[in-house]
Amino acid sequence: MAHHANEDARGKPGNYTMMQYFEWYCPSGGVHWKKYADDAEHLADIGITACWLPPPTKGSSPEGTGYDVYDLWDLGEFDQKGSKPTKWGSKEDLLDAIRKAKDNGIISYIDAVLNHKAGADDKEEFLATMVDQNDRNKLVGEMHNIEGWTKFTFPGRGDTYSPLKWNYNHFTGVDYDAKTETKAIFKIQGDGKGWAEDVDDENGSYDYLMFTCPFVVDHNHPEIEQELYKWGDWILKETGAYGFRFDAVKHISQSFIGEFVKHVRSSEGGKAKAFCVGEFWHDSVDALVEYVEGLGTQFSCFDSCLQDNFHTAGEERENYDLRQIFDNTLVQRRPIDAVTLVDNHDTQVGQSLQRWVSSAFKPLAYALILLRVDGYPCVFYGDLYGTGGDNPQQPVAQLEDIIRARKLFAYGELNDYWDHPNCVAWLRKGDEEHDGCVVVICNGKEDGSKKISVGKEHSGEKWTDVMGWHQGEVTIDDEGWAEFFSPPESISIWTKVDARGREEFKKD
Repeated sequence: MAHHANEDARGKPGNYTMMQYFEWYCPSGGVHWKKYADDAEHLADIGITACWLPPPTKGSSPEGTGYDVYDLWDLGEFDQKGSKPTKWGSKEDLLDAIRKAKDNGIISYIDAVLNHKAGADDKEEFLATMVDQNDRNKLVGEMHNIEGWTKFTFPGRGDTYSPLKWNYNHFTGVDYDAKTETKAIFKIQGDGKGWAEDVDDENGSYDYLMFTCPFVVDHNHPEIEQELYKWGDWILKETGAYGFRFDAVKHISQSFIGEFVKHVRSSEGGKAKAFCVGEFWHDSVDALVEYVEGLGTQFSCFDSCLQDNFHTAGEERENYDLRQIFDNTLVQRRPIDAVTLVDNHDTQVGQSLQRWVSSAFKPLAYALILLRVDGYPCVFYGDLYGTGGDNPQQPVAQLEDIIRARKLFAYGELNDYWDHPNCVAWLRKGDEEHDGCVVVICNGKEDGSKKISVGKEHSGEKWTDVMGWHQGEVTIDDEGWAEFFSPPESISIWTKVDARGREEFKKD
């Protein structure tokens, strides 16, 4: 059984919450791993139990995020591409941060960038054919010799950890012919060469992600297949991480991803419960379901369809029917395989998949992923701490309190009150160790309210909103009913005034 949202670093059961611990504009200079180490106790306190870290592997420059991956085996240990540490810090700082997080009950996931490479050490000549950028199966012109930057010799690392040096045989395509200074998509020719067939069919074959991946890795090449399996085993063991977030799986052979996941879960010294989630960004829930069902092993995907619904709801405001928010989403179809999110580094303002959820709707969206039963929720660093760059965004108001409410109250049976387009609510009944809560969300311009039965056993209790956004209290009547309220375009999270854990909320 693969690890899912049911186990933290100490093996305790409960409500588990992932955090994407970075945004595009986190400072360079090697300070990020130290920040993670320093932040671990605070993150654990509010209820974070797992962190997806940015790619720890050496990029093509000191400022490289790791998505421009140069050397998978260099975690900030070797003097290569202008520096020893990566943008995020040294290998020593990385291992220390993962240890400190684990000591606080937080497990770490590695961002695996296996689709492409950047920053080659030298050029070489090989046969290739230009293809149509809108249909990569359509050849343009004749096969001819081109010169490409495809030699990776890793002079700073040498043969440490792996002796393999990469050359053009290890790639399926490049985006530049140095001989003629031509920028185009070139399909490398050779025995057994071709675009991966089990990838998304956008642009004919999405094996090549347009001009963002200088050299596309050939996952069918036996040397590369074995190299990446070896790396997967090594990095989990070397770092103490518990699994992977796979970048751009839409562009990688599906069978390779499935075999890679099965390998790291079954290999000697591997992690049988390694959690694996893929970035398969698609607006069709059928495509997401088909992908996870076709891998032959448990695998999660980010629920891009739900994120699209959140964006639409934020744009349409009171004209959006909240009762439709989970329609055509992965969490609705395959809740065990859905990682739910509100935004990430790609959807943030100014990025390639920009689809930023409005600040007014974000508390509602977070309540919907954090305080219900289904899905494995992922909190974005930029929503907790704000984002930088040319389009800085403020943190989501009191997001820490919504996460904390998940940790303390979002347990037990769920009863929905899903009967109004602008105001919906639900009850979490709680369990032996946790008192439950009532959540009311409203996207209308006026206060919303819901009459809810919390149970006769609660009669006479006083309940208030832990967020402090709705003032006043309600009293549960003799039959166990009460009317609960939410401010306009907002949320409220109600619990009894002496609920276990209420003292952790400083705004009561």
